[in-house]
Amino acid sequence: MQVLALFALVWLLNEVRGVIRTPLEAFRPSAEIHIRRPDKLPLLPHRRTMQQKSGLKILYQTGVSEEDLPDCRARQVCSKVDLYDSAQPWIERKCRCLGHRPCSSDLSSDDNHTLADKTTLYKTCEPVRRLPKCRYFKDAAWTIFSLPDSNATQQIVNCHCPKSSVTYLLKKLPYTTPSGEQGNQYQFACSPQSRLRCSRKEPCRLFSARRRHEQIDEVNASTICQCPRDHTCPKHHTEPGVLPGVTYVAEDIRTYHGYCMPEPPPDSYRFVGDKD
Repeated sequence: MQVLALFALVWLLNEVRGVIRTPLEAFRPSAEIHIRRPDKLPLLPHRRTMQQKSGLKILYQTGVSEEDLPDCRARQVCSKVDLYDSAQPWIERKCRCLGHRPCSSDLSSDDNHTLADKTTLYKTCEPVRRLPKCRYFKDAAWTIFSLPDSNATQQIVNCHCPKSSVTYLLKKLPYTTPSGEQGNQYQFACSPQSRLRCSRKEPCRLFSARRRHEQIDEVNASTICQCPRDHTCPKHHTEPGVLPGVTYVAEDIRTYHGYCMPEPPPDSYRFVGDKD
């Protein structure tokens, strides 16, 4: 199963073409690649509106306020909480729960309305305990619909992944809206976390970052393998051991490769009476 998970990740990163409306979780590079250094990437115009409440940044997928959001469908994700940068978490509001019920903005996953995947919390209007458990590599934990002629998406939850697992792109399928328009749906399945040991000079984690707002980057990190003993894998794309990769200018996405780094030696302790 580890081999299948690794194959799925490699396929995801290399084989499928992407479009700007594609969510970052399902990003695949375009056929024509324009490579630039990440620090030379120009900032593209952004359509998302950001508000700040109690130190927490809030983006609206549609419009500029709660009143502009559409009503949620059954089992639709109403908010996405991004905890990648623990010092600056942010929320993207997707839709409004019916019956004036609030969509949870809790930064923890123990509110019975949260599905956790890596550093992202997906909030639902319905309690998640009612959801069945997904089977590895078979069931679609959720499906993301890209809405035609819009940058908006709808994420519908079907089941919850087993504990200590991650999601990967299972398949991309076309769909037709009730009005006859064509769109794409992206189905994500569950996979156990990789336990493969990293070989020499092999990246342990891949990062892809997309600018969502002048103050916010949306970053997806995928673990490839486990570092050897006394080594750690970078958790953030700005940490030591991370090198820039390809930049996809059309999609405003930068990629990075993280490599295993030796653990720092433990702090030395000084006792009373020690001489300098």
